[in-house]
Amino acid sequence: MTFRRKMQLKILGVILLGVCSGVIAYPQSVIFFDPLYQKVNQLKVSLGLDLQGGVHLEYNADVSTIPSDQRSDAISAVQAVVERRVNPSGVGESLVQTAQSEDTYRVIVELPGVKDIEEAKSLIKETPTLEFKEERPEDDPEVIRSLEQFNAPTLEKAKEVLEKVKSGEDFSELAKEFSQDPGSKENGGDLDFVKKGTFVPEFEAVVFDETLALGSVYPELVESDFGWHIIKVEERRGEGEEKEVRARHILFGKITREYIPDFQYQETGLTGRYLERASVDFGGGYGLGEPTVILNFNEEGTQLFKEITERNIGKPLAIFIDGEIETAPTVQDVIPNGVATITGQYTLEEAQALKARLDEGALPVPLELVGQQSIEASLGQEELSKSLKAGMIGILAVMLYMIFYYRLFGFVASIAILMYASMLISIFKLSSFLGSDWSITLTLSGIAGFILSIGMAVDANVLIFERIKEELRYGKYIENAVREGFRRAWTSIVDGNVSTLLTAIVLIWVGTGFVQGFATILFIGVSLSMFTAVVIVRVILNAMPMSFLSKHLWLITSLPKKNKKNM
Repeated sequence: MTFRRKMQLKILGVILLGVCSGVIAYPQSVIFFDPLYQKVNQLKVSLGLDLQGGVHLEYNADVSTIPSDQRSDAISAVQAVVERRVNPSGVGESLVQTAQSEDTYRVIVELPGVKDIEEAKSLIKETPTLEFKEERPEDDPEVIRSLEQFNAPTLEKAKEVLEKVKSGEDFSELAKEFSQDPGSKENGGDLDFVKKGTFVPEFEAVVFDETLALGSVYPELVESDFGWHIIKVEERRGEGEEKEVRARHILFGKITREYIPDFQYQETGLTGRYLERASVDFGGGYGLGEPTVILNFNEEGTQLFKEITERNIGKPLAIFIDGEIETAPTVQDVIPNGVATITGQYTLEEAQALKARLDEGALPVPLELVGQQSIEASLGQEELSKSLKAGMIGILAVMLYMIFYYRLFGFVASIAILMYASMLISIFKLSSFLGSDWSITLTLSGIAGFILSIGMAVDANVLIFERIKEELRYGKYIENAVREGFRRAWTSIVDGNVSTLLTAIVLIWVGTGFVQGFATILFIGVSLSMFTAVVIVRVILNAMPMSFLSKHLWLITSLPKKNKKNM
């Protein structure tokens, strides 16, 4: 590949990068193309509590019943539980912190975007709950009664549609409108030709009944484990084991006990307060077996667990955390010693995650709300507006200075600054799109880091341009001056920026809250500024017509003309 071809590809890459980041950062630029605008406009910058308002809650953690050497682990577990409870709620980037003052432990929760304090409090229950539940009896009258109440409206609708079919309304159209079988709904309930053994017995008892005339509808609802069926037999063919039937049906699905864990399982009285610890082990010895999770119960829990396993051999014993089923291992035998092993072909990561979840639920650390505050969004909007104006003014001021002092090179640097700003905003938006684990939340401290990095975004350009001017003073050709300017300035650029990056890393590592936010934005900004200065500016300068610039050095600098020699 020729040098010219390489340069064309590099310029094309810079243009594409600039266009893509510009569209993401400022979606209004493509408002004329509505499909693209709608997609890009969905990407939003995640704003912190100080910018969009929300709720601040402070809880006191009661660790009086926990040994002093286990209190830090207990508070960390509670923090993990609270984070798990508030993060899936769709309230944005929540902040959960812990604080200690002598023997007092506090859990501080900030929920951006939540306006209702009661809603925020409902997200955070008082204590992590770990429960062991056994199967309910099949004939539990309470469950049967509840299921009948749940399914009563569906049964009534099925009876109503059956009457419509009997009155002569089109079976196919009714199936398309009412059937809950996704496999046949769009085909008007058509199940095509099938042999015996394909469907549930209740269904086949009707469709393979020779007394039901072809083209007729079975006059009653047919109930199966899936729900209620309205059945119409279309065709029959073949004999004996090769006999096939083509039928249509309209399915009205019903709720069974398997859909609702509370209908399937009942309390045993065994909870997290009886669990001493959970650990990960490897069966088979020598660490070569599959990972398993070991549960160790205290003395009282050992007796309870023995009684539970005695009456549930061969049945599942479900483990619930915060009301949601975590796993349901089958009881293989009576366990009298209070040590249970959970197997299930887990990977090491899965076993460790289950162990952590069990530990969280097993630590009874009650939380008492001691402080609450609702932060109005208007304050955040006002500060956000001021901060954005400051950022725009800062960018404009830097661009004007660079153009005034470095002329054409300054104009190139200004293009790089605009690309830098658009790429940084694009990173903010795309981080939210990638998920909560990668989401960057912008706070006032983060904006401070952003504005600071704007000034630093051109320091590398200043070093490069000054080195180029020095090379020109030595009488070098413009091509050589540009090449040497980048090469000689690189050491200073690395020294200056790496020291800032190391400082930011230390602040991220040891800092908390807003300090981490400031340091994170600063780190990203400085890294991006090095890329724009060293890569983008270099590509643009190398693509310029050097022969033209050598004859018009006033576009670059006010140096007096000198005889140039190739050096």
